[in-house]
Parts: sequence; C-alpha cells; structure tokens
Amino acid sequence: MSRTRRGNVARKRRQKILKLAKGFVGSNGTLFRTANQRVMKALTNAYRDRRRRKRDFRRLWIARINAAARGHGLSYSTFIGGLKKADVRLNRKMLAQLAVLDPASFAAVAAAAQP
Repeated sequence: MSRTRRGNVARKRRQKILKLAKGFVGSNGTLFRTANQRVMKALTNAYRDRRRRKRDFRRLWIARINAAARGHGLSYSTFIGGLKKADVRLNRKMLAQLAVLDPASFAAVAAAAQP
C-alpha cells in the first residue's frame, strides 16, 4: 500500500484553526498547538455564553421593572401578578424598555396593575 501524503489536507486544517485564532495574544494566535487549544476553549465559552446571555438579559429586565414598579408603590411580584389579572400581555423586555424610555407609559401600565 502506498504512503499517504497529507500536505493539502493538513495545511487546510491548520489554516482553518489559525484563522479562528486570529487576534489572540502571542503564541495563542500563531502556533498551531496552542491556537488549537485556545480556539476549542473559545468555542466552548461562546456556546455556553449564548445561553447565558438570555438569562442575563432577563435578570436585567426584571431589575429595571422592579425599580420602576417600586417608584409606583408596587413590588415586582405584585406588579407582574396585577398585569396577569388585568390581562396585559407585555413581555419583560418591553416593560423594561417602557420603564427606561417612556416613564409616562409605564405609569399607565402600573395603574392597570394596581391590586
């Protein structure tokens, strides 16, 4: 059986990894072995943090809604409970936007959520 020479295949594989590692500091972006380790770690972190971002934004929206609701004499839980009873279907992202950008509209929503 003849010998297999992997010139093109190996070079393309390495170049693909080094392209992903472009901008990494020092040998992490230039040497294949360390770049490969850093790229694998970076892709793992990216995968995890795409899911974490959704949690983080929801926590931010809830904190903003809570702060605005307390300005109208309501806690977050009573505010959300009042909205559900009043059948006001605004998600937390929109409520947080109203709280930050349009306090008058948020006041109207808070009035609808009063127990």
